[in-house]
Amino acid sequence: MPEEFNPNKPVPGLSRPGSSTVFVPNKPVPHAVSPEGAKLVERAEGEFGDKVAIAGFSVSNFGVFASSEQGVGLFATGTELAAQFEGSVQVTGNCDLGGALHTKGNHVCDGDLHTKGDHIVDGDIQLSGADYAEDFDIVDPDDAAPGSVMVLDDSGGVRMSSQAYDRRVAGVVSGAGNYKPAVILDRHATKTPRRPLALMGKVYCRVDASESPIAIGDLLTTSATPGHAMKAENPASAFGAVIGKALRPLASGRGLVPILVALQ
Repeated sequence: MPEEFNPNKPVPGLSRPGSSTVFVPNKPVPHAVSPEGAKLVERAEGEFGDKVAIAGFSVSNFGVFASSEQGVGLFATGTELAAQFEGSVQVTGNCDLGGALHTKGNHVCDGDLHTKGDHIVDGDIQLSGADYAEDFDIVDPDDAAPGSVMVLDDSGGVRMSSQAYDRRVAGVVSGAGNYKPAVILDRHATKTPRRPLALMGKVYCRVDASESPIAIGDLLTTSATPGHAMKAENPASAFGAVIGKALRPLASGRGLVPILVALQ
């Protein structure tokens, strides 16, 4: 019979985090080893469904600690659930998921989150970024600063705009001012420099009001000033060349103003 569970009993032989617990080879252990080399300390059995195989309690530190120098520190399987947490889960490092992620609590992740399955969310997804962007190959990366207006290039990438009412307009380089992208599509490593272009949402844009002042709500299009937008005063020419709407005015000169991206 296994001895009665005592939550205040110290773990034998655990001298430091990551060290092995010392087992006496000839001392019988309840419920044989499976797989070979593992120690099954206690098996929950009985007619009720509330049996606990291993329990750990702590007043001010870890209730359960697991570590491995060369393999997996903690592994769990279950017919219904492999693990259940009542509270927040904090992960320092990468999270690799091979299935669906169902959550009812908070996930605080200081590293990257890589998933191969679906994310099923019953509530809202809140992102601190302001625009929906996509990565493009950049023809002139040294000149394409955040906020620059970009147009499609014959090479398949994008380059900085340089003519008025250009229907090749593709978007604005994301990241200028205090607006950052919330979502970036098609991000992958290539030999060609790439930049995220804001295709929807709010983004700071380089504008030129030398020819005409810009008011809030004015439609913007490409200008002859490289990488800058201007007020679209000719509706016929602006068709297919509109970048978006100005969210702040600019009376004269050049500047960086927030716009609502709406390619049309």
